[in-house]
Amino acid sequence: MKKIKSTPFRYTIAGLAVMLTTLISSFGQTKLMEMNQNLRYSRYSRIALKIIPLQEDETTFTLQFVVDKIEENAAFDNYLFSYTVVGSFQQEITDEMIIAFDEGSLKKSTDRHFLFEEEVIVGSDQQEAYAVFMAKDTRQGDEYVYHIDLKSPFVPEVPTFGAYFGNDIPFDQQYLNVEESLLFKSTRGVNLHQFYYPQEFPLPLPPMETKPAPVAKEIEVDYRGTFLVNVPQSFDEKGYYYIQEDTTASTGILIKTAPKAFPRVSTWEEMIQMVTYISTRQEHENLLKAENKKLALDEYWIRLTRSEEKAKELIKEYFRQIEFANILFTDFKEGWATDRGMVYVIMGPPQEVYFETDKETWIYLANNSNSRITFTFARIKTILTPNYYTLNRSRVYQPEWFKTITAWRNGMMAF
Repeated sequence: MKKIKSTPFRYTIAGLAVMLTTLISSFGQTKLMEMNQNLRYSRYSRIALKIIPLQEDETTFTLQFVVDKIEENAAFDNYLFSYTVVGSFQQEITDEMIIAFDEGSLKKSTDRHFLFEEEVIVGSDQQEAYAVFMAKDTRQGDEYVYHIDLKSPFVPEVPTFGAYFGNDIPFDQQYLNVEESLLFKSTRGVNLHQFYYPQEFPLPLPPMETKPAPVAKEIEVDYRGTFLVNVPQSFDEKGYYYIQEDTTASTGILIKTAPKAFPRVSTWEEMIQMVTYISTRQEHENLLKAENKKLALDEYWIRLTRSEEKAKELIKEYFRQIEFANILFTDFKEGWATDRGMVYVIMGPPQEVYFETDKETWIYLANNSNSRITFTFARIKTILTPNYYTLNRSRVYQPEWFKTITAWRNGMMAF
């Protein structure tokens, strides 16, 4: 990998030595597959990292490094930011490969985001390439990691155009609320193609259910024609949109549209659907049939906990988990309804998260024991998104799954 665009003389000699020593001690001499990326999914993260790549030509990529400021008044000086590009998850990241950012490297800083931008070259004969964005919180030592495929078996091409918010920050969310707009930019043409998919999807089966999930025989799609780049484009219907520059290519941008209140829950009907993970079949059927959904739900939670106060706390905790799952795991399905979202809602944030080319692994450390519970999500190749994962289901999950659901029903869960 050859870096071809950078900000010269980023640091003073003293500042460079201190910064690089800290970064190298954190991230140097390791491999991408060994990096614990659990802070991607923590409920207490202070920032969230994202890389949005654009392909300029066969070998050149523009990397947009987006930092979402979750904490209020996030100060640049509280973090050390860096990146690298590797040829595989197994490649050792050496000290020389890590490129540090200083405040002079910023392309943009807003109340909500920091944005860096770099250009890199990947060899035309290189089969795989992954960009890795790293940040260290200098106050408490938390290490954030985010990676993205530039070339891989799951991403043969990267989009040549980008989606942006009105302030020119790249669109870094998993969803867009209906009736909101995005600005699309391209250097190759003035029009983009728009496809709309209105259908809903079934909820995931429990982790111990090994029979295949039902698959829709047909996927409904509505071609909506073209629209102009550099002009705000509104998305007004719930579902998902797929935007392409070239309809013969295997790449595009997925825009999942959700209700205005999303990622929060806004209706009693939605709540009833979402409690299916901790309900018996009969309980859920009774809730679906109830005429007064609010009353039925109130009675349901109080019956579970046998305490109105405990019920209030449980409701708050459960739907907080739903909200996080929606933020983190939405693809063409709402986050809570994905395999990763289901496990996240019930089990909470994993203590360890590791990636390889074809899978994502979550590890939970069981309470009051030395045992480890591992969930493995297989990566599935699809044109719509490079980040679609399905759980490798097994009956071995049944004891721990039922134990955790019982804890939920007794009002004992807290993450």
